[in-house]
Amino acid sequence: MGIIFKQSFKNTIVIYLGFIIGGLNTVFFYPGILGDTFQGIVTVLLSYSNLIMPLMAMGVHYTIIKFFSVYQEKIEKDKFLSIALILPLLVGIPVGFLWNNIQDFIVANFLSDENKDIESYTIVIYIVSICCAYFEVFYAWSKVHLKSVVGNFLKEFYNRAVVLILLLSVSFELITKSQFIFWLTGFYILRTLIMMYYAFKVYFPKFTLSLPKNYKEIASYSLFIIFAGSAGALILDIDKVMVTGKEAFSAAAYYTVAVFIGSFIEAPSRALGQILQPLTSKSLNENDDAEVDSLYKKSSINLLVIGGLFFLLINCNIIELFKMMPKGYDQGVFAVLLISIAKMYNMFLGNNGHILSNSKYYRVTFPIGIGTALTVYFLNVLFYRKIDMSTDGLALATLITVFIFNTIKLLYVHFKMKMNPITKESGITLLLILIMFAGFYFWDFNIPEIKLWGLPIHSFINMILKSIIIVCLYIYLILKLNVSNQINAIAERLRK
Repeated sequence: MGIIFKQSFKNTIVIYLGFIIGGLNTVFFYPGILGDTFQGIVTVLLSYSNLIMPLMAMGVHYTIIKFFSVYQEKIEKDKFLSIALILPLLVGIPVGFLWNNIQDFIVANFLSDENKDIESYTIVIYIVSICCAYFEVFYAWSKVHLKSVVGNFLKEFYNRAVVLILLLSVSFELITKSQFIFWLTGFYILRTLIMMYYAFKVYFPKFTLSLPKNYKEIASYSLFIIFAGSAGALILDIDKVMVTGKEAFSAAAYYTVAVFIGSFIEAPSRALGQILQPLTSKSLNENDDAEVDSLYKKSSINLLVIGGLFFLLINCNIIELFKMMPKGYDQGVFAVLLISIAKMYNMFLGNNGHILSNSKYYRVTFPIGIGTALTVYFLNVLFYRKIDMSTDGLALATLITVFIFNTIKLLYVHFKMKMNPITKESGITLLLILIMFAGFYFWDFNIPEIKLWGLPIHSFINMILKSIIIVCLYIYLILKLNVSNQINAIAERLRK
């Protein structure tokens, strides 16, 4: 796990720096500079792009991860990577020609009458989706060479830093709100070009139109895995899209903030996944089941421990955090809890998704992907539109969907591959998280009300003091209970 922890540590720092900037953007700058309506417009445009991107990419970014380590000769690697660059164009070019019809369909069927203003910006959806598709292709290109830090920086930090710069530009009246959207689109294009340059620097193939020997298997895998990638995007982004079919853009902005805060705990999983994914694929291709099982258990417990700390920090401070935000955003308190529980379950599964998508059982991702998409859609309709549970219903639909299909994936790997991440340490960690949540959620320091420039400073002080206690107590108990050998080993090194 040495190379995993080394690159994951760098990736985690980058991701959390990105999340900190993203948090400032989401909590303060977006509402204060763009306002909730324009924040909602940007959110919806990017959500549609995320929904379309897996189709644009044709599953190629997953295909590169799975098959690259199979090839030993340079000529076969070059054939494989050449076809990987061509496949996304098979969808991207026809969609571009048909885009006017597609955008008219989106506006007519998925937006309420008060949200038709977005029509001026829908070309952004196409441009960003194809840029993100090729970004993921080149990112996978570098990941299979165990070079994930640059791509991770561009994916997790670059976008948020660009948004911050553009928001400040709007604040100083250097650009307008409308220009913000198009400038952001331009920076997405630039990010893709930078990632392409780096990927070619890592490995530059001799381009050829010759097909690799296993091209049929590659095509089959790519088609199956598209739905797995689409399902992942659909779970959260369809929520934001559905909001604008019923309510104003401001409601999408409020829900986006709740999703962002609830997803904050997922950063370690994303960092670990950048390097764990190609290693899992390599071990599976070499039929090293013992190594796959070891990666499965270690990734699960370590992500559960780290995610548990951030789960406590977020949910035990969430009410005070929303007091520091403009009115309206505080309706997301319960949604944050539901989303963060769903993210915790994702983290508990460790590299389960990588095992499934890179094993000989990858075809199961097709029914799981379809089932996930249908379940989250119909539960959203039920809770949000029929029962009218507001955006809390969308978060509940997400949690139920994640619980059902994560459990299916957990059981499938257990019965088919005889691998299971559940250990005694998992139970101890979950119990500790539950007890500390119950103890700190309903308790706050009794600090007199202090306001500075309209901001409730007493809420900030409360959050800092409570967070210090939670961090110290949690880390002490985790180390004392010895639930993770890797975390205890790191603590030992830091003591010396």
